[in-house]
Amino acid sequence: MTMSPHEIQAYVLTYLEALDCKIMERSPAHVTVKLSPEADKALTNRPYYWGFVERVGVEPETMSFTFVFDPEAYQQITEAAEAKIKATEPAQVSPEANSDAPKDTILGRYFGITPSMPQLGPGRILREDVVYGSRRLQQIFEAAREGGAFVNLFEQAAKRQIRATVPAVYEPWLGVCFKVEFACDLKREELHFLGISLRSGEIIEKFGSKLNRRDLSPRLAENMHAQSPKISLADAGAALELHLTNHLSTLDYSWAEKAKERLQLELDVVDAYYEAVLREDMPEVTEGDTVPAQSKPSAPVSNVQTPADVQAISPTSPAASFHNRVRGVLEPVTDDVELAAEPAVVHTQDQGDPEQEKAKQAVMDREAMKQQYETRRTEMIWQYEPKVKVTAISSGMFHLR
Repeated sequence: MTMSPHEIQAYVLTYLEALDCKIMERSPAHVTVKLSPEADKALTNRPYYWGFVERVGVEPETMSFTFVFDPEAYQQITEAAEAKIKATEPAQVSPEANSDAPKDTILGRYFGITPSMPQLGPGRILREDVVYGSRRLQQIFEAAREGGAFVNLFEQAAKRQIRATVPAVYEPWLGVCFKVEFACDLKREELHFLGISLRSGEIIEKFGSKLNRRDLSPRLAENMHAQSPKISLADAGAALELHLTNHLSTLDYSWAEKAKERLQLELDVVDAYYEAVLREDMPEVTEGDTVPAQSKPSAPVSNVQTPADVQAISPTSPAASFHNRVRGVLEPVTDDVELAAEPAVVHTQDQGDPEQEKAKQAVMDREAMKQQYETRRTEMIWQYEPKVKVTAISSGMFHLR
């Protein structure tokens, strides 16, 4: 779905005029507008400023924008206007009329020529391109949806009714606009604007066509009387939902059966692929892989020695060095002992660690593949499974004659 620049301009102007914004300049490609306080609060994101204005009670200064709906056409209009202005200006330019010439200022005398600062404050006019998909247009959509979610309007009376001696009576109506989505791997949307009388319970389809022929305003007209409703809003809303449900039950849902067939076909393809991958052999993790072998002394060594035992051991032998370390005596180990012990440690690490890491990696790969398989099935079900979704996008109370 997309919108042409003309459609975007019509929508934005309708929103601005509904909020009493002041149109300063307008062309087929742009509009320059001074926002009303309500529009400024919705579009400029200045909560601190408006909080200050509301606390102090000063007159607010709203911002001005130039909304460009067709940038190329607007550029051509701007260039043509500038060329026309240059053609009408006199050829000679006096020093006083040259705006680019540096001015003699106090700061310029002491610090040199200072560059001109951009215009700030309420007097500036900001330019924004409002095209389909732009951030500003999405913001206007959200503001219109939030502000127009519920309305309370009165039909305006004719002039002869204002002069009448007997007041006319309003009949309250509840109008709800439902959006119905028929979704699978394809999607279709419908809008159903239904209205129900809160006095008689009569339900009217295409309620918008009945409202288009009437002059509606949020102000209660003079010499008019609004009747109290006999049906509550909850009961009226339930009646509209039941009416819409009965209408949807009469539709043809052959598209849903075809969507289920496509879903089953996609799931069969996914299952066949991942089942073949998950059936591959995985190395088993054994106790020998998880617990590396450790060298143990062949005989227990006693920490308590007699003086005779100490004298019997040669100070330069490997056994003497070992006993000295046990007793806490720091003596260097001989080179022969280091060379004899080092290959055993390296051999143990080479045998245990690679197998253990390989088994762990295989387990991690298998779990990741299972997670990917479940995620893929969930995506297929979400995309192809047929569903019907009903949403109330706007509603309102309408007091009609």
